[in-house]
Amino acid sequence: MKDNENQLTLLDRIDDPQHVGYVGGSDTSKAAAVDVAPLTGAMRIKVYEWASGNPYRVAYGFTADEAEINLEMKHQTCSARIRELVQLGFIVDSGRRRDTSSGRPARVYVLTSRRPS
Repeated sequence: MKDNENQLTLLDRIDDPQHVGYVGGSDTSKAAAVDVAPLTGAMRIKVYEWASGNPYRVAYGFTADEAEINLEMKHQTCSARIRELVQLGFIVDSGRRRDTSSGRPARVYVLTSRRPS
């Protein structure tokens, strides 16, 4: 159930211009985002359940790289779902950074106090 009409849930379609995740000015990126929109709710739930289902990740957060590897998701798919979870208020950038599997620093995301209804 939505807290109000402007607050989206994990399963809501995010296919309007304000919320859909695509590269601005790219017709192919927008077309792909709109095409996958019916599937994104289930993918967001998969990422959220993975992030919230382990005490270590709850305490120390996770990077997109860690989620991609553990969930066996493509980078574009997983990072887009993480971005949507940020937009929906379920996770935030902690401000910390942790090295990826390639040795580069990446954002560490943590859960917010908002929980799926």
